[in-house]
Amino acid sequence: MKIKYLCTMWGMNLPTLEEGFTLIKDAGFDGVEMPVPGNRAERDRLGSLLNEIGLDLVVQVRAEGSTVDEQIDFLGKELNSASGLNTLLTNVHCGKDYWPLAENIRVISIAQKLASELGIKVLHETHRARATFCTTSTMAIIDALPEIRFTADFSHWCCVHNSLLQNQQNSVDRVIERADYIHARVGSATSPQITDPRVSEWEEAVEVHVRWWEKIAEHHKNNDSELLPVCSEFGPPEYMVTLPSTGKPIADQWEINCYMKEMLKERLGHLTED
Repeated sequence: MKIKYLCTMWGMNLPTLEEGFTLIKDAGFDGVEMPVPGNRAERDRLGSLLNEIGLDLVVQVRAEGSTVDEQIDFLGKELNSASGLNTLLTNVHCGKDYWPLAENIRVISIAQKLASELGIKVLHETHRARATFCTTSTMAIIDALPEIRFTADFSHWCCVHNSLLQNQQNSVDRVIERADYIHARVGSATSPQITDPRVSEWEEAVEVHVRWWEKIAEHHKNNDSELLPVCSEFGPPEYMVTLPSTGKPIADQWEINCYMKEMLKERLGHLTED
């Protein structure tokens, strides 16, 4: 099994995409995660740049709309745009935490159907404010749609459930066995992003998350998967804590995402091909 390490483009505010992609490639990443432009010419340019620099792409689609029909319309357009690019997968945020379960199941089902028709792979991220915002909602979705596949971002659940999920291992395991992509951000009982994974006060939270990610990698290795993508996804302000009044981030997002890549290469290296 090969593990590919991607970097989020969220917060990478360099003057041009080419500069951002070059920085990411030179730092040893295999790809990027980002939304795709709505403009056809810009999408073509994006595809050419990725090919020239040698980076893989995960497309992020965050469904807009306050009703199921609005989100379905948005997903149709965005997934169609994603299908025109050479992608590893498409990572979808959809539904709402306040919608009835039936409405969340409907929008996820239609996203799955659209992806199948377009011939692309869609995963659903465990994410606050969305259909998968908590363990109970997600378990009900799995019961209704057992074929669903996930982007595992357990940092959101830690924040929602005000814990490191110590008493919810069964729910975590059900996502682990259906997770085809990892968002490597560490959360805590009070935040979806700890201040800095390199410091000792967050050692427990980091270790808990790494063990979850190891289980996902082990599951893929045991099932003879060819590939598992992992994205360093520590975000900028306001995810990154800032100093009062100045708004200055207390840590460097880019340095942390590079650190996460190197740390996980070491921790997960025994599960990759020689």
